[in-house]
Amino acid sequence: MTAQKACWQVGIIGTGKHGSRYARHILTDIDDLELVAISRRSETGKEQASQWGCRWHKKWQDLVDDPEVDCIIATLPPAINETVAKACAMAAKPLLLEKPMAVSSAQALSIHTCFTRQGVGLTIGQTLRYNRVIQTLRNELPSIGTLHSFTADQRLEPATLPWLDDPAQAGAGVTFHSAVHVFDALRLITGLEVVRVMARIRCVQSRRLEDHLAALVEMENGVVGTVDCSKIGPARSGRFEFVGDKGSVSGDQVHNIVEQTHDHKRQEIAIDDPVNTIVPLLKDWSAFLNGQRLNPIPGEEGVKAVQICEACLRSAEKGGWQEV
Repeated sequence: MTAQKACWQVGIIGTGKHGSRYARHILTDIDDLELVAISRRSETGKEQASQWGCRWHKKWQDLVDDPEVDCIIATLPPAINETVAKACAMAAKPLLLEKPMAVSSAQALSIHTCFTRQGVGLTIGQTLRYNRVIQTLRNELPSIGTLHSFTADQRLEPATLPWLDDPAQAGAGVTFHSAVHVFDALRLITGLEVVRVMARIRCVQSRRLEDHLAALVEMENGVVGTVDCSKIGPARSGRFEFVGDKGSVSGDQVHNIVEQTHDHKRQEIAIDDPVNTIVPLLKDWSAFLNGQRLNPIPGEEGVKAVQICEACLRSAEKGGWQEV
């Protein structure tokens, strides 16, 4: 990485619903990052820049070329991630790239390879890793003995952004935009890789891209389980359960609950209050930029998550088990 700086000057490409969250947290919660520029095609970007005290670039290429921008955050429809990311790498500007990293494993690998060859830092915004429940489940997993099976689901309300149902921009539906978080969390919690999947997808409320994914999942060591992700109704939840030969541990990352079950006895595990997961990611990213810690979520982690999602879509199309 480059030399340590008292304050890294950040540019954000894409300041819609999610990108604006990054902007606000940099302004209020992160001392060693300074928001100096944003890029958004609409005139709303000009208004945001005035509000946040930074420059506005209508074209994202101009933000990448801005000499005062040290590093970049990109929160964009994933279909254009490869083009934007490679431009950041060639400009030698570290990038925090929001999930999903790309709309195919080939694109994800191409992005990762480009940053590696250029020697530039690439961090993936798999923010669910910072959720208190996910971290607690990871810490408590050894207490249930040898892991044998799991279930994981994520329930979200129907998507309201039109581009999320546009194949040209989104690439896919809940598989890339929700399940990618779940698969990444499963890898983090268990320390195991997904070997193969068998999946089905369908459109319930959506028209073109799937809003329901159901998958059988086999991980290393013969661990098997199910993943069920949807954007169908208003009941938001994010449940995980892991079953071992000494008991089970479960939690809901939306409702901040973790429980253990041993010998017919159920016990709730006390955990800290929820955190806004963008804040700890930004703090770790800043520390990484300054050489004070390893990359919190390196590019290869994003590649692996996309590979699992792609295998699910392949299984839904072709039928049967698909290797990851």
